[in-house]
Amino acid sequence: MSTMIAVEEVAKLCNVGNGKAYQIIREINKEMKEKGYLIIRGRVNKLYLLERFGITKGD
Repeated sequence: MSTMIAVEEVAKLCNVGNGKAYQIIREINKEMKEKGYLIIRGRVNKLYLLERFGITKGD
């Protein structure tokens, strides 16, 4: 099962502030909801986030 991460880790991964991290979380969750996934406000699926940013394990 993939990990749900909160704003602090999103901010760290993307090297942005918390405000921008919340914006990213909202956008990613909106995409996932449109695809039929269940979402949790304030948290985001880490694997999907990394995929959307084009980050691989080797990066």
